[in-house]
Amino acid sequence: MLRIWRPIAALTILVLAVSFDRGYGQDKSWTCANQEPGCKSVFIVHNSWHAAIVMAKSDLTDKAMAELAEFPSASFIEFSWGDRDYFPNPNAGVFSAVKAALWSGGSVIHLVGFTDSVARFYPGATIIELRLSALAHRRLVDYLDDTFLRDASAPRDRAAPGLFPHSRFYPARRKFSLLRTCNTWVAEALEQAGLPITAQWVISAGNLHSQLIEASRPKMDRVN
Repeated sequence: MLRIWRPIAALTILVLAVSFDRGYGQDKSWTCANQEPGCKSVFIVHNSWHAAIVMAKSDLTDKAMAELAEFPSASFIEFSWGDRDYFPNPNAGVFSAVKAALWSGGSVIHLVGFTDSVARFYPGATIIELRLSALAHRRLVDYLDDTFLRDASAPRDRAAPGLFPHSRFYPARRKFSLLRTCNTWVAEALEQAGLPITAQWVISAGNLHSQLIEASRPKMDRVN
């Protein structure tokens, strides 16, 4: 069963998943070969509606992200983002989806810890592995860390139960909308890491996937 949170079926009446053509940049400094020191694997996992970022917990530190202390046995951490009212509610209907798209009151970030391999944990999902340079990885972690809305007096805010075992919701920055979805958030994170992606052109998981495939193609293929 797909472990990513339920598809946003109610939003199909609002979102037109359009593919955009663009001239992609040729800067490959975000990536590195497997033998280069400091290379880190990051996984982008998505179904038809929702995308998430998955990272090895060993590549993260509790010092940089205090929320990780709640997942002491996890090998991997999934990060995903959405509307604060719609995302946590498994019984949310069309009205809640419309409200999230047009009048969102805020957002949450969802963390899921797991020990299985990424492929086994997400059967049936589309999984793209990115090999990031040390600098690109640090920029990505900085973006994720900045997504948390923390009280200045505490290292982390109080968590709410997540959608799955070993998962938690935390208050987040930025506001969800029809034009700024969970997929846009993932694209923004990758854009900050240095990938040649334009987040403002990402609404659906399909938009994100198309840009990732193009960005990951060898430079020679894109020139030819």
